[in-house]
Amino acid sequence: MTKLGLDATDIRILSAVQAHGQLSKTRLSEIVNISATPCWARLDRLKAAGYIRGFHADIALERVCDFTQVMVTVSLTHHRRTDFDRFENWVAQQDAIIECVATGGGMDYVLKTICPTLQAFQALMQEMIEADLSVDRYMTYIATRVVKSSRPNIAKLAASSVRDRTV
Repeated sequence: MTKLGLDATDIRILSAVQAHGQLSKTRLSEIVNISATPCWARLDRLKAAGYIRGFHADIALERVCDFTQVMVTVSLTHHRRTDFDRFENWVAQQDAIIECVATGGGMDYVLKTICPTLQAFQALMQEMIEADLSVDRYMTYIATRVVKSSRPNIAKLAASSVRDRTV
């Protein structure tokens, strides 16, 4: 991925796209406060450089169906690259695992799962154990409600990153 020198206008474009998704050329230029043609050119450059991975809708899943959300921490028995690769490849194939974060410290991974029922989640965990993935232990945490779900404030992060480089 190409690294670009991002300026304040680029950050405003990224923030607008993050907050609103795909926008018309006119609407994006209004939000960012520059004319439409250069705004669109910058957006195309940001896409080409890999700063924008895609556009997604935030679906109110609870309005669509019933589901069980469970967070799972996983620790592997061995910490060889092949063990991590085997586990991560298995995770990538599981539709019910919607997020997987590799961590340092006591646990190796934190998984976020969405299953239609608790029984379906239990079947997923059974499959994980039977897949011979060198899982040493795992802990499950049933989500009772989402307290906060948001995206990072790009402008604040970028500003602190610039400050840190100039110190």
